[in-house]
Amino acid sequence: HRLSKHPNLYHILSSSVAPSISGSYTVDIKKSLMCQLFGGSLKRLPDRMRLRGDIHVLLMGDPSTAKSQFLKFIERVAPIGVYTSGKGSSAAGLTASVIRDKSGEFYLEGGAMVLADGGCVCIDEFDK
Repeated sequence: HRLSKHPNLYHILSSSVAPSISGSYTVDIKKSLMCQLFGGSLKRLPDRMRLRGDIHVLLMGDPSTAKSQFLKFIERVAPIGVYTSGKGSSAAGLTASVIRDKSGEFYLEGGAMVLADGGCVCIDEFDK
């Protein structure tokens, strides 16, 4: 309860995101990821239309700037988190894939987007 009244709460929470990663360039990244973890506000309009409060974050940058480590951290701490690499995923595979079982039957298996419904999907190397 005392933490909620702390004047530097935003700084305290954002600095606790991936504490092993440091540098002046990480301050805004950590704030963005912290906001994503908490989410936005769901809005219901007078015509009963619902606007989701989801916050999407795209990390782009030079090699060796800890983008993958940030994604892996978010996947670990998010209540629902799925990490996948663009190297091993096709665009279709992010939503679903057709799998053949031992008996030769085909079935659909949910991809990362389906498994992380309502949570965080962390797609590394999306361009591959």
